[in-house]
Amino acid sequence: MDQVWRGCVVPDDLLYDVAANVWVRRDGDSAVLGMTDVAQSMGGRMVAVTWKKTGRLVPRGRGIAAIESAKWVGPFPTPLTGELLEVNSAGFERDIAVANRDPYGQGWLARIRPSRWDEECGFLVDGRAAFESYRTFLDERGLTCLRCAQ
Repeated sequence: MDQVWRGCVVPDDLLYDVAANVWVRRDGDSAVLGMTDVAQSMGGRMVAVTWKKTGRLVPRGRGIAAIESAKWVGPFPTPLTGELLEVNSAGFERDIAVANRDPYGQGWLARIRPSRWDEECGFLVDGRAAFESYRTFLDERGLTCLRCAQ
């Protein structure tokens, strides 16, 4: 079940690095990563993504893409150390605002094979804890989430 606060959706079935505004979905021996609804709303409409090369080992906290949006330019960090297996370049080429419209589905950014899952999964929180953190964050700043219509 998805929880919603101030228009921001926080799915229960994902794990989160709340400080980095990144969600994680385990998928066998890999993990799919994306930006949260809060992140896409704060950044505004995306205008460009520059991807790191796949096949390389990326340490936790390092950027696996550079994102440029209407309000922000910066790295998209991986919350887990691992091999960068795949990036969603095709999805963003078709629709640069795909993460603004569908941040938890078609707007995923990357797939990695975590190499230190047991050590690093403790840095992630479940949907319930993420929702509580985001609720406080949104209330303190008076923020709401919006999705791009086109």
